[in-house]
Amino acid sequence: MICFPNAKINIGLNIIEKRQDGFHNIESVFYPINWKDALEVIDDKAVKLETSGLLIEGDSSNNLVFKAYELLKPLIPSKSKPHIHLHKVIPMGAGLGGGSADGAFALKLLNDFYHLNLSTVELEQKAAQLGSDCPFFIKNKPVFCFDRGTKFKDIHLKLADYHVVLVNPNIHIGTAEAYSLIRPKKSKIQLMESIKSPIENWKNSITNDFETPLMLKYPRLSIIKNDLYQAGAVYASMTGSGSTLYGIFRNEININQTFAKYTVWQGKM
Repeated sequence: MICFPNAKINIGLNIIEKRQDGFHNIESVFYPINWKDALEVIDDKAVKLETSGLLIEGDSSNNLVFKAYELLKPLIPSKSKPHIHLHKVIPMGAGLGGGSADGAFALKLLNDFYHLNLSTVELEQKAAQLGSDCPFFIKNKPVFCFDRGTKFKDIHLKLADYHVVLVNPNIHIGTAEAYSLIRPKKSKIQLMESIKSPIENWKNSITNDFETPLMLKYPRLSIIKNDLYQAGAVYASMTGSGSTLYGIFRNEININQTFAKYTVWQGKM
């Protein structure tokens, strides 16, 4: 059985406050996009996680896909030995939630493969144990996200007529690094209201709190954002804690020449 974990972008990201548990309360709009990894499971003679595609550093036992298996292990028949293969395409340390998607999709994949009959709510609860962004990928639809990234409100945001270009400058920015540059504060502009305004107005009202400090540290990010606007984007932003930037365009464009030295993905919203 195979599935295809997809990335997401943040439309706006406000870091509200640091919590006593060490996490941060945030406000953001999460929007799924079709840049995808591939995840496959078969039943085999031994439990195994193997990977291909982009190199994943570290021991496989720390991978969220394997941790997803460990969460569900008590529910899986003891004679069953999942052999899982992850083909990695979505860049890591890029603000795209690729690792979180892999973990969440692994929960859904194992749930279906072994007929565990976990509900959506139960899968979201399991996903929250994996990481802050993981529960989003269970339903995998646009939402307003708050708390530490595990609570959601449905929103009516239709961008299917738009085209998105994502540019990853091959800079790995760890979450801890990004948060170390932030001073949490409550935003004066309500993201839930701003997202309802015409997309042409987003440039003046919807921001990512990580952008300013990270663009000071990595000036290349600011150049890419400006280039996206120069290419005709109606809105451009960094996603998550970086380093990927995206531009939303009315029509498909040819940007290969502008961003030839970077990793680029583009498609319909």
